[in-house]
This record gives sequence, structure tokens and C-alpha cells, in this order.
Amino acid sequence: MRIAAMTMVYKDYWALERWYEHHARHLGVENLFVVSHGEDPRIRDICVGAHVSVYPRDSLEGFDRKRGRFLDDLQARLLDEYDWVIRLDADELLCWDSERYAGLEEVFQEKADVPVVTALGMDLVDLGQGGQAIFSEIRDAAFSGHYSKPVAAARAVPFALHGVKVASEDLETFPFRLPRGLYLVHLKYANRGALDEANAVRMAVANREGKGLPGTAWQEADVETMRFFLDFEQKRKVPWEKAEAHAYSTYSSKPSRKEKRNIVKVRAVKLRQRTVLPAWFATL
Repeated sequence: MRIAAMTMVYKDYWALERWYEHHARHLGVENLFVVSHGEDPRIRDICVGAHVSVYPRDSLEGFDRKRGRFLDDLQARLLDEYDWVIRLDADELLCWDSERYAGLEEVFQEKADVPVVTALGMDLVDLGQGGQAIFSEIRDAAFSGHYSKPVAAARAVPFALHGVKVASEDLETFPFRLPRGLYLVHLKYANRGALDEANAVRMAVANREGKGLPGTAWQEADVETMRFFLDFEQKRKVPWEKAEAHAYSTYSSKPSRKEKRNIVKVRAVKLRQRTVLPAWFATL
């Protein structure tokens, strides 16, 4: 089985280093495809051996729409050569329960009959307790419906709005699969220093003049960050086994099938629990 991973990035260097190291270790650098939004030599320095290309940064108007279409096309082209293509943001890692699966190939072999696989998402959170190593020192986390989203495809299906866009006649029957033990780990909040730097970039991008620029989450990134940490600390702390079972039960059934845009995705349900990652995450 041939598996590739792809992402698009702009300056999020700390997260990209984690993305590159993690996926290179499990897939091989030759199977990583990184799109730099604008020319940036540092991206090539980080992603040694990966396929690095450049998407022009001459205009940000309508960027989300243009970005989505570009990445859909890239994923489709890669599927001419690969059995599965993993598609993540640069601050997202695809992980799996090492007590359940030997690796990603085993995950995808179990789902060989479906076009798209969704992962159970979570935010990994740096609570300022010292330490920098994710999964061993940074282990506080909360499951998230927003980041429980499609992560890999075996067929050319467009990704949109944290779901997949399907033909109207397929809306009610399109297969939704969220394998138990497959996780998307979102790193945005996993390093406070890197987050401050990334927020400065987001606010600079979103607060310039133009149409179709990022919204409030980027325009007021510092305020959104403060709200996130306050909300996280108010969540009830429960053991991993209980939190994971509750999140999986909530997000793996009855997906949202939105007629307006023909989108199939995880239901937008917020959970009031947080947890601590089990020790086996550090072995990935």
C-alpha cells in the first residue's frame, strides 16, 4: 500500500517541524508533499527530502476557496500514484492507537471499501507547566468536533468546511467512517511561544484590506486564544478511557448531512471534558 501526506503552510515553522518529523518517520520523506504559500527557503530547510512546491502569494482575496480547489486538485493527482492520500493542515498530526494498530497501513486496510476516512480530533494544550516535547511533556488535551474531520482519501472527493462535498444524489448515502483509534491531533495550542508568533502573522494577514480574507478567528487571534484557554481550564478533567469513549460515541454516529452545500461532516457538538494523553502516544 502506498500512502502519501500533503499540507499547505505559511510560516508556521514550529508546527511544520512536528508535522514533517512525525509523518516522515512513518511514511518516508519521499512521500511527503508540502505546499509553501509563497516562496520561503526555510520551508525547504525544514522539509529535507520532501516534495516542496510554491503556491503564489500575490493575492489573498478569496483565499480559502482558491486554496481548497488547489488542494483538491493536488490530492486527486497524487491519487493517480498512491492508494491513500493524507491531507492535513501543518499544525495537525495523524496518530493512531498503537495498542490497536501496527501503523497507518493497517488502519487504511480495514477501510479499503470507503473513499474517505475521518479521524477523531483533539486539541493538544500547553498549560504553561514547562517542557516542550509533545506527547511526553505536553499531554493535556480535549476532544473536538471541529477537528474531527476528513483526514485521508482513497478517491478524489473534495474536502470542504471540515467535511466532504458530495453530489446531491449521494448526500444521504455517502459512507461516513470514523475508525476507532484514529486521531487528528491539533497543535495550535501546544506551544505558547509558537502560538504568539503565529497569532501575530494571522492578525497581520486578516486585518489588511481586501475581500475574502480570514474572519474574526484570525482578525482577533489573541482574543480568541485567551477565550480558548479560559474555556479549556473550565472543562472537567476525566481519564483518557472515559473521555475517548464519550467523544467517539458522540462523533462517530449520525453525521451531519447538510443539504445547502451537500456537505457530510461530524456534528458540531461541544464537549465539556478534558483529559491527559496515555503514555503510548510518546512512542509514535
